[in-house]
Formats: sequence, C-alpha cells, structure tokens
Amino acid sequence: MKIGILGFQGAIIEHERHVAAIGAEPVIVRYREQLPELDGIILPGGESTTMGKLLNRTGMMEPLRDAIAGGLPAWGTCAGMILLAKRLENDPARYLALMDITVRRNAYGRQIDSFSTSVEIPEVGTGQLPLVFIRAPYITETGAGVQVLCRLDGHVVAAREGNLLATSFHPELTDSDVFHRYFAGMCAAR
Repeated sequence: MKIGILGFQGAIIEHERHVAAIGAEPVIVRYREQLPELDGIILPGGESTTMGKLLNRTGMMEPLRDAIAGGLPAWGTCAGMILLAKRLENDPARYLALMDITVRRNAYGRQIDSFSTSVEIPEVGTGQLPLVFIRAPYITETGAGVQVLCRLDGHVVAAREGNLLATSFHPELTDSDVFHRYFAGMCAAR
C-alpha cells in the first residue's frame, strides 16, 4: 500500500516515519503525476496558507481535489484539516473545500498555547490516545454526513466524512501509530 504525504511544507518526516512503521510505503508527493499511484494521501500539519499557495503554483490544487473527490482517501492533520474544509470562520480563503465542515483557525491560540492530552476514541482504537495540539484549529460546524470521532472540551477535534479524515491534533508527533493504522484501514477499504 502506498500512502502519500503532501511534501511542500509541514510535518512530512514525522508522517513518513509512522507510515513506514505500520508497513505501508510512504511517498512524498510534490507532483500531480504521483497521485494515480497512491492508495491514500496525508495533508500534514504546517502552514495552510503556504501549502495552499504551493498547491496553486505547482498546478496541483485541481488534480488533488479531483483525486480526493474521486475517492482517494485523504487525512488532514491541523493545517491539512483547513485545506479539506468547505468553510473557514472569518476567512474567505478556500483550498480543496471537500469536507462538509466549518473550521476555526488557531482556535486554541498562539504557539505558546500549544498543549497535549490523552483521550479515548473508540472508533479509532482502544485505550487512551495521546493528542498534541499546536496552534490548532477545531471544527465549529459539521454537515449531515460527517461523523464526529472526538470532542475535547465541547469542540470537535476529529471527524470523518466518507473517504475524508480530519484531526485538529498531530498524531505524527506522538509514539502512537493508532491513527495511522486507522487511516491505512480507510485506504485498504477503498
């Protein structure tokens, strides 16, 4: 199984390490020609505005949107969640605009407000899962077809809609591979 990681900016190496650890082949994706070989793609945490600009400059925005709309499983972590969202609060920007969610950028504050915690997410795995939030967004509204996977302090921080997975937090910055295995299962089910 080949799982791509959008390779423009962000937590690329960390996702690559987890993908390899679960036995899948990580592919750093920088060109649209790489998309047909993938079984899924991760849109990593980082800076969504920068990633959006690079997707447009390289001509990858439309091919990536088409691939995901055509069924390619996609997982957006933090900034990747912003790329997937159909709506952003107080921001006219739109990127891939595929997942029926409204997202508030930097909802937990600035870099200094970053934190980690652990919660149970039965849909994804057993036991307490570590969550790392860095200038994290969260989901303020979900469409009818969106399954909420996790709430933290009343805010939606993980959700799924068909072939789309979005997390406010960074599983790639922990020692847990549970979320990467969950996403690999989505890719295998395609």
